[in-house]
Amino acid sequence: MRIILLRHGQSLGNVDESAYCRVPDHSLPLTPLGERQAQAAGAKVKRLVGDGPVAVYVSPYLRTRRTLAGLELGDVVDRVIAEPRLREQDWGNLQDPVQQEVLKHQRHAFGHFFFRLPNGESGADVDDRLAAFLGELELRMRAEADHPQTVLVVSHGLTIRLLCRRLFSWSVELFESLSNLDTCEARVLDHDGTGWTIDRPFAQWRDSPDGETQRQVASRR
Repeated sequence: MRIILLRHGQSLGNVDESAYCRVPDHSLPLTPLGERQAQAAGAKVKRLVGDGPVAVYVSPYLRTRRTLAGLELGDVVDRVIAEPRLREQDWGNLQDPVQQEVLKHQRHAFGHFFFRLPNGESGADVDDRLAAFLGELELRMRAEADHPQTVLVVSHGLTIRLLCRRLFSWSVELFESLSNLDTCEARVLDHDGTGWTIDRPFAQWRDSPDGETQRQVASRR
């Protein structure tokens, strides 16, 4: 079994944080560069998918759906499922610019995993919904004869980091020491029948305070 994790292309929110104050997060578009990034990523994803088939699970946000469209995967796609559990961390509705800046400082000081946004989610909330998604996905891949054994997940930076944290049982301290993937950067998870492996680690902006390192093999199950 194989899961390809792909972050969306550059979005308006990546280059203009004030956009979150006038455009709902789920409606933020890709920039022209983001559209080109998605097109360029298509060749790499096609190499990873091979002749297919592939099942695609995509966050329903506009920037992830536009990234998927830009890949132009064609006939290798068996099914496309818009999966709300793969959405970005919820910061609430339209954001007030002053409150947005205050919350970012509070979140950084408190920790990205446990800090709950007043009108949204904590990282722990995202972790919980990803646990449910992963459990259901593994069940489908094992139990449904017609479900492709290759899956493409098109999602968001923090969401992808937390998905791997859950799958590989990384500590919260390690998770908070990792950087998001760059826009349209990918990671590949493979299952050899006994456990999951990841093709390469995430970049780290500091050593984990608890001394933990990125285990690249999941607990055998």
